[in-house]
Amino acid sequence: MLSALFGRKKTEMPTAETALRGRPDPMPGVPEAHFVNGRPLKGPWPDGLERAMFGMGCFWGAERRLWQTDGVYVTAVGYAGGITPNPTYQEVCTGQTGHNEVVLVVFDPKVISYGELLKLFFESHDPTQGMRQGNDVGTQYRSGIYTFSESQARAADTAKRAYSARLEAAGFGCVTTEIVEAPELFYAEDYHQQYLAKNPGGYCGLGGTGVSCPIGIDLPG
Repeated sequence: MLSALFGRKKTEMPTAETALRGRPDPMPGVPEAHFVNGRPLKGPWPDGLERAMFGMGCFWGAERRLWQTDGVYVTAVGYAGGITPNPTYQEVCTGQTGHNEVVLVVFDPKVISYGELLKLFFESHDPTQGMRQGNDVGTQYRSGIYTFSESQARAADTAKRAYSARLEAAGFGCVTTEIVEAPELFYAEDYHQQYLAKNPGGYCGLGGTGVSCPIGIDLPG
């Protein structure tokens, strides 16, 4: 997963003119069911569940952290927030698609709130590092919250401002997390889905700042 494997550091977002062209067809071979819990990756899902989408560095470790969380029904990994349609992992790693490595989370709001997911998101990575997380460098490792409603957008903004103040007090830099309306998700290849369940000894670069995020269940809805 280290971007150094692909040559120079890819930290600049491409433009529509410089981005790879991609392809019209979705990624073949994406599994229908979650490797761990057998639930459908693309739905349909039970009524009453909600969606969230996060980017916090390498999606292998981020997905495991999320599928192990009570109240999370199913997770899937993919690429979002870029330009190239239906990109491959190799294309994303060039830095020429603009996509982020993201985790789609389907959750039960009666068991875990969106605010609690935001707290987990912020505490599970360092949102001040720009286009990287630790040794993973590139546009696909940026911190991002991709929202599915106005209430999620307001909650994400509130959480970001609250955590920014806490991090600044602890001596960290500015929070670089992007908060945008959820773009189209391009599901990642089969071998990326629930990777660390299939490969328990696999690479995981997930790590937080050690600073607690001062938010919880109650955020503006």
